[in-house]
Amino acid sequence: MQTLSQATLPTIRCGMVGFGMIFDETYRPVFETRAHQPLYSPATGPVAVKLAAVASRTGTRAARYLASPAGQSQPFANFAGPDAVARLLESGVDAVCVATPDDRHFAPARAALAAGKHVLIEKPSVLSLTELDELTQLAARQGVLAKVVYHKLADPDHKKLRTLYQDGILQHVNNGYCSLLEPKSISGGQFAEWIAGRNPATYVAVHYLKLIDFSFGPGWRLDRITATGQRGLIGPADGPTWDSVQLQVVYQYPEGREAAFDIHTSWVTPDNFPGYVEQEVQFRFDNAVWNAHQRKRGVELTVENRTPGELKYTPNYHYNGTFLEPWGERTQRGYGIEVIERFFQEVAFVEYGGPPAERPQRLQQMQALTYNDLSADRHCVAIVQALEAILARTAAGVPGCVVKVNSPAGGLVLSEPGNATPQVLYPARV
Repeated sequence: MQTLSQATLPTIRCGMVGFGMIFDETYRPVFETRAHQPLYSPATGPVAVKLAAVASRTGTRAARYLASPAGQSQPFANFAGPDAVARLLESGVDAVCVATPDDRHFAPARAALAAGKHVLIEKPSVLSLTELDELTQLAARQGVLAKVVYHKLADPDHKKLRTLYQDGILQHVNNGYCSLLEPKSISGGQFAEWIAGRNPATYVAVHYLKLIDFSFGPGWRLDRITATGQRGLIGPADGPTWDSVQLQVVYQYPEGREAAFDIHTSWVTPDNFPGYVEQEVQFRFDNAVWNAHQRKRGVELTVENRTPGELKYTPNYHYNGTFLEPWGERTQRGYGIEVIERFFQEVAFVEYGGPPAERPQRLQQMQALTYNDLSADRHCVAIVQALEAILARTAAGVPGCVVKVNSPAGGLVLSEPGNATPQVLYPARV
């Protein structure tokens, strides 16, 4: 039940599609905090944020949460089954967050936008440019926000990288390497229900694709994509489920110079590896080299009988952590939570940041934020679509394919070794 002060405030009623690990790590802390502390800005004043409804396949996790003290203090409608999203949209929500597996983003996002709801989608937003086109057109037609979560853009290291580049201290990126390795418990346990036919690059390489595209662009053009990978641990060695993927993306500058980025991802790292989730980047510039490593910037922790299972040897408290503040308050914060709150701040600004007659201008202002707007996600989605096509051809026995971007034949064009006839994946310009 809302307190009296909360009940009298303008309120963003949120619907949550998906109620798994991502909800628990990032959305849950936001909703639990905002149940007692409204958002505030000088433009909007205090605005309440309430989790009003959840849609999931079985409703089991949501039911368990509703039985907990946090769920009992802030109850929500729990919809399950094939019509769960439709019932959620009919329940009167104002915004919808989509945190389902990546190949299940499009349908609920499309339904929410068609219903005139603001939408936030976990990365990758969708898996093809055709789907992206439909969602961005729907958002424009309905006059609502359509956003995507790229929480690594708010990582303090990555914010500093972009700051130095934008300020001209780091000059002209030439190439880079990014790596994100996750333990077997991710693919074999937490994600086992949906992982068949999927790959770790679509799931997490997109963080680095957006980091590169947002930090170092514009001023260049996406040129080509190649990829390979390994199979045999979480699926058959000749099947469509990938243990690890090595992706290369090449951009071209107007003067003809190229910038190449290699992004390695895996979800079969041993569960007892010290880093648990191992993250590393290196970027090379005309005048500098930037190295960032999650474990080397953090802390090391060993607790008898509790690490590395319950607690991690090298926890990333920048991403998400629970704290007892010096003034006695218990909080959960970090850049993984910060980007979720930003979405609600943007929705609040559109709806409550001034006179109703000026809403179109406020909407346009929030849509111009290229760090998270769906309209600025074209390069990332193009690379994902190309990557999945290349991996599909590799699984079919045709390795070594290359996808060219904005060639004379089309926006995304796949070429196979020894085949003179290219396959057009997307005809329009990227």
